[in-house]
Amino acid sequence: MKIIIKHIIFCIAILSVQNLISQNFRATVSKSKLGLNERFRITYSIDKQGTDDFTPPKFQNFDVVGGPFQSTNFQYINGKQSFEQSYGYTLQPKSKGKFTIPPATITYGGKTLQSNKIQIIVKKAIQKPKDPNDPTEKAIENIHLVAEISNTKPYIGESISVVYKLYMNRNKAAVNNERETKTPTFNGFWNQNIPIKQLTERRGKYDGEEMSYYILRKVVLIPQRAGKLIISPLEIDVSAIVAGAIRRDVFGRRVRGQKQVTLTLSTGSRAINVQELPEENKPSDFAGAVGEFAFKVNSTKNTLKANESAQIKVIVSGNGNIKLISLPKIETPKGLEQYEPEHKENIRTRLKGLSGTISETYTVVPQYRGKYKIPPLRFSYFNPKTKEYKTLNSTALILNVPEGKIPEEEVVEQGKTPNNAVIDTDIRFIHTKTKLVSITEKEDFFKSNIFYLLLLLPLLSIPIGIYLGKKKRERDGDIVGNKKRKANKLAKKYLSEAKKQLGKKEPFYIALEKALHNYLKAKLQVETSEISKEKIGQILENKKVEKQTVQKFLKVLDDCDFARYTPTSNLQMEKEYNNAVDIITELDKQL
Repeated sequence: MKIIIKHIIFCIAILSVQNLISQNFRATVSKSKLGLNERFRITYSIDKQGTDDFTPPKFQNFDVVGGPFQSTNFQYINGKQSFEQSYGYTLQPKSKGKFTIPPATITYGGKTLQSNKIQIIVKKAIQKPKDPNDPTEKAIENIHLVAEISNTKPYIGESISVVYKLYMNRNKAAVNNERETKTPTFNGFWNQNIPIKQLTERRGKYDGEEMSYYILRKVVLIPQRAGKLIISPLEIDVSAIVAGAIRRDVFGRRVRGQKQVTLTLSTGSRAINVQELPEENKPSDFAGAVGEFAFKVNSTKNTLKANESAQIKVIVSGNGNIKLISLPKIETPKGLEQYEPEHKENIRTRLKGLSGTISETYTVVPQYRGKYKIPPLRFSYFNPKTKEYKTLNSTALILNVPEGKIPEEEVVEQGKTPNNAVIDTDIRFIHTKTKLVSITEKEDFFKSNIFYLLLLLPLLSIPIGIYLGKKKRERDGDIVGNKKRKANKLAKKYLSEAKKQLGKKEPFYIALEKALHNYLKAKLQVETSEISKEKIGQILENKKVEKQTVQKFLKVLDDCDFARYTPTSNLQMEKEYNNAVDIITELDKQL
């Protein structure tokens, strides 16, 4: 019985010590009951030195508007010393209700200590009495952050703009510094920022009052789906000078005081109600173009020789979602060889939306003489101003080829069939000479070696077919291997000309550089040979290509430039070729 009592006393002592230690790390609040529009301060204190790894709780139902604030207090009075270290936060509730703030943790003496929990009761917002001399209230009344939206009910694909402005009444308050703390997001929109080179003070009206303002950000948005889309808030912290009360200085003169305050401004969330495009009278070939456009198709030549090239250009120009539209494809008749089109864009971004020109240029080469007709193309778009669909038609193009080879069909019709040419499946050219072979000299096919071989061939084909089928299934299942083989094949396609020039320094590096630019042009639809390497790197990073891969690609381009003017060996050229194959393979995987 005595042993049991000793155990009980020992457990109580241990629990008391642990409770004493936990009480050394405590949480306190400035107020536990507050209105929705009020703030409070929470402080975590510990009276032990040598603490480490302070971890605050997740303030899920509160916004952290200040902190962490850290302080240390050490006192030595009448031979007694005291120490306190504290961590503080200023919080504002997100909604009404009764909430529990979980404990914070800190490490002391190798052990993790927890603070106490805190209960907060949040009631409805209270009406605060305004102090006419409070500088913060003056700043709130005279400094405003707004998001001005050009159209809150656009159609899908219709361009709108958002301009973020910071207004201030300079007679009462002026901002001397601002810092963006929360960037807006545009889920459901294609978006593009319009760069602001320099902040310029302008004059305008806010709620009917004349004020100064600065434009902080300009964005063009194109909605991609119908329904209610939310633009999240832009938030900034501003440091402002507020005019104070008039007082007299030591000489009796009237002077106005000034005070500096810091506050957080927000535009708040904005809703955009995006409308569906009307189904009535929608053309069958409509591909999503919204705006006002012009459309044309032209040819650089109307008369040319066989095997001579001409360029067919399909052009759309105007205002709207021009960057997001697809151009119609041309169809060429038999005998007119067509190559992959070259895509070009010349687009400007303004507050009214996107404007400019996009084009695709096809190179065509006739194989024979004659006349070739390229059928007319159609381009349809929706005009949000008139709320109507419009279809534009090009004219048919006729390419006249008066010189060149005669098509095989014409050769047969004109009776100009050469010797041994097939005219029909039942009529062949009559031979005037022959060579007779004696039957006795000819080996009998029956029971010959080739007879038995052909007899066994169907039986041999069964295991061969099973083996080949198994190998094909294994190869089809090798997803990584197939991607790698496809990428290697693509790399060799673009680098074939460079491989032919191995051993010839200047032609090799010119062909290698051209191959890399052609690959990017095909993948990104951008004329990379006309832009800087820094811009190429930026485009690739925007396409989520790893930074290390981008650097390797740019290094190959730099090596091509450098090697043209320095001595190099065949071994070095072969190494550069293999590097190019590897980098195109890696890029193709990531793109």
